[in-house]
Amino acid sequence: MSSNIDNLTLEHLKKIQAEQTAARERDQEILTRLSHIESGIARITRDESANYAEIVGDRHSMDKLKERIERIERRLEING
Repeated sequence: MSSNIDNLTLEHLKKIQAEQTAARERDQEILTRLSHIESGIARITRDESANYAEIVGDRHSMDKLKERIERIERRLEING
């Protein structure tokens, strides 16, 4: 009887160990995928930041052009 209980306990422990191993493997896969997602978000953020810097530069250029046009209009006495 004691042998049967020991065998049954051992079988349960083996099943628990196998489930823990599978859970660790799933956790590792999840962490790997999460890391890839975080890297992707960082790239998107970097790209968006570069795009915003370009937009600000374009606005600055447009403001300069607008000022030049206004100066030219004043010199030519053109009322817009």
